[in-house]
Amino acid sequence: MTDNRDDEGPAQYASPPCFMHELDPAYQIPLTDWTDVRRWRKAERERLIGARLAVSADARAAMSARIAEGLDALVGDVSGRMVSLYWPFRGEPDLRGWMALINARGGRTALPVVIEKGQPLVFRAYAPGDRLEKGVWNIPIPAEGDPVLPDIVISPMVGIAPDSYRLGYGGGFYDRTLAAMPFRPLVIGVGYELQRIPTIYPQPHDIPMTTVVTEAAGGE
Repeated sequence: MTDNRDDEGPAQYASPPCFMHELDPAYQIPLTDWTDVRRWRKAERERLIGARLAVSADARAAMSARIAEGLDALVGDVSGRMVSLYWPFRGEPDLRGWMALINARGGRTALPVVIEKGQPLVFRAYAPGDRLEKGVWNIPIPAEGDPVLPDIVISPMVGIAPDSYRLGYGGGFYDRTLAAMPFRPLVIGVGYELQRIPTIYPQPHDIPMTTVVTEAAGGE
């Protein structure tokens, strides 16, 4: 579910060198300029998306299967629970097979829908076979249905920082959505080990995931 609000908000930290991803993860330079944070996040976002797209489709499929196994172990019984997933985009882990399993086991699934820039996402119920239409960035979304509130939110991550902070695509959607929900769902960030970074220079509006699952680690 995020996308960090890179175009909004005052800086709390800022001013990184271009090679922050090569530093010891325990070493962080305090940032003081929000413009620098935004610039660094943009460059890091492009680097990380390029890195995961460089992985072969077969390797990504194998990693996605391991992530699904980790989610299975972490979530447990899905009967009667609503799980929001996502439609895979630009090399993200493909969990559509796990989505079908949730429905087969008595759970329900949903997809996030962008309604308007600067506003929270809406979740609509979706099961494999339901009608889809093109949404923002041509990502498929449920064509109809009332909003639902998921018990569990599975959020793809562009970058995975310590303490489960998430680097997203820059729109701030997931942060706004979590902040606006009447209760806090279990929020699980998913991504590949190659997406780990030392920090995102979190701002006051950034909301960490409850936990993170990669192909190598199932819930941290």
